[in-house]
Amino acid sequence: MHQDKIEAIKGQIAAADANSADELEAYRMQYISKKSVVADLFVAMKDIPNDQKKAYGQLVNAVKQAADAKFKELIEKVNSGDRSAKSADIDLTLPPTNQTVGGLHPLTSVKQRIIEIFERIGFNLSEGPEIEDDWHNFTALNFPINHPAREMQDTFFIEKNPDIALRTHTSSVQVRVMENQKPPIRTLSPGRVFRNEAISARAHCIFHQVEGLYVDTNVGFADLKQTLYHFAKEMFGKETKVRFRPSYFPFTEPSAEIDISCLLCGGKGCNVCKGTGWVEIGGSGMVDPNVLQNCGIDPEKFTGFAFGMGIERIAMLKYQIKDLRLFTENDIRFLRQFKPLL
Repeated sequence: MHQDKIEAIKGQIAAADANSADELEAYRMQYISKKSVVADLFVAMKDIPNDQKKAYGQLVNAVKQAADAKFKELIEKVNSGDRSAKSADIDLTLPPTNQTVGGLHPLTSVKQRIIEIFERIGFNLSEGPEIEDDWHNFTALNFPINHPAREMQDTFFIEKNPDIALRTHTSSVQVRVMENQKPPIRTLSPGRVFRNEAISARAHCIFHQVEGLYVDTNVGFADLKQTLYHFAKEMFGKETKVRFRPSYFPFTEPSAEIDISCLLCGGKGCNVCKGTGWVEIGGSGMVDPNVLQNCGIDPEKFTGFAFGMGIERIAMLKYQIKDLRLFTENDIRFLRQFKPLL
């Protein structure tokens, strides 16, 4: 009786056919899966007398091998049919399409160029978290308790927590470096920053900064000036002029704004520079002794300078772009215009 059933199943397997994935799956469920008729034959072995189990097992194994071999055969048949159908859809007479190679985003290109310039004069890179605590973002940098930057109108706080916010500058990275590294320190901190501002052609709530810090013995304002002279001429050209205007920042004293001669008019005066011949690119100054002390560095022994600039501002000047929003709209027509600066 068992032998007749086995022979019947073998005949079904031999006659089985499949021309699609669905038919192939149906075959697998009937003859290969754990709930198949072949699997039932193995389960029935417990009812076979002991003296017949060996012969029965050999017959069942032969059925299983036949089912597996047939399944492989049907897989090959279905796959070859799919390939033939796909090949029929391809017109080999069509000309090939040109594969365009992507390029760097202009902000990435400008950032890499800035990094390259400062790395050549000994600055290394440092990074930090974009979500910062009050100490690293404000207190350690000498921001007074009533400073406007601490208000929600200027800063994105996390769930209205006055102690946790999206960093408003990458100076917070410099604090972390000074806390964990002894002078001499010469570091560059590029990264994304966040400020609660209305988006316009000249402002955005998300932008990129790069800030530099140099702390050592006998560091003076002349070192700061020469460093930025070098950067401006490498970035914008040998004819570029640089000037410093007195300013105020909580974490530097004395402080100065950095201007370069207008790239469009060569310093003669135009709409971009508002007739002055100068364009601001960032801020700078000598690190305030309170900041050094907050970070565990002896201000009686060490001095330092710091500077910061917006990467978007540098890119706008370099490429003569007048609308800041173009950098984040991802318009491929805009992005295709730029080539790497390196």
